[in-house]
Amino acid sequence: MALVIRMARAGTKKRPVYHIVVADKRSPRDGRFIERLGHFNPLLPKDKAERLVWNLEKVQDWVKKGAQPSDRVMRLLDAAGVAKREKRNNPQKAIPRKERKAQAEAAKAAAGAPAAAPAPAAS
Repeated sequence: MALVIRMARAGTKKRPVYHIVVADKRSPRDGRFIERLGHFNPLLPKDKAERLVWNLEKVQDWVKKGAQPSDRVMRLLDAAGVAKREKRNNPQKAIPRKERKAQAEAAKAAAGAPAAAPAPAAS
């Protein structure tokens, strides 16, 4: 059974609160979970302690058991100093879409068209 530490949305419309839970990877986002590890309220200011409340000992125990944190939970763990998150690199994202498309077409044309052979002379 593949376990994941992720956020499950709670709260009302336009007022989200997220529970940090350990769940089976196949279960739905807001569905069945194994254990609740804490909660996260993104509407509170970043300097408030109540914004993120969780039991880090339980999180570390679940990670030792093989649970994989989601990307967002990994960011929170990195901010707390518990785990180190790898920096991602997507150099294509910084290039505007029109330029990427033009580069792709130029590369396709260069690879698809062999060098032009000289035309036979007409007699």
